[in-house]
Amino acid sequence: MRYSPAARIHLMITFVLVMCGVAGGACLGWLLGGRVTGVLAAVAAGLGAGIGSFLSRRHVADFLRPTPTPTPAPAPVPAPVADPHGVGGYAEGVADAVLVSVATYQAAAFPLTAFGVSEEERDARRGVAYRVCAHEGLPQSVRVSAAAALEAVDQGVDAGRAYAAMKALSLAVYDHRTAR
Repeated sequence: MRYSPAARIHLMITFVLVMCGVAGGACLGWLLGGRVTGVLAAVAAGLGAGIGSFLSRRHVADFLRPTPTPTPAPAPVPAPVADPHGVGGYAEGVADAVLVSVATYQAAAFPLTAFGVSEEERDARRGVAYRVCAHEGLPQSVRVSAAAALEAVDQGVDAGRAYAAMKALSLAVYDHRTAR
């Protein structure tokens, strides 16, 4: 009789558990009371592991059985929707990238520790932020907020002003996302 792979796996797991129970019970029983106690503990531990495995076989087999992949029905073609903010999710992705790049530049311009960021790293983050903000797929409202945030971070004097500009940028990105 041929068993399914899930049943064979469960049988192997059961065998290992019973043998480990027998060995563990024998060692523990022998240490606690000698040879007779070791044999009794081995039989009890092996029997307990076997009964527990037998009672859980259906759950284990269901867990190990692969889920059948349904054949997908052809997806309906969505109707074109006019998007005044850009090309669907692409503009949202660019706006999110702008928010992340300006936030990392802000973290480099206003580090938490005195010597936490080197000049090279700060310049690299600044360059990335400016390149991402200059992307042509960026919506106008996000572009204006990003320019204000970059200006506030570039001045590097007032952390509160930079924080407020970053908050305005994140709100502009959020508004762009919810306007769809």
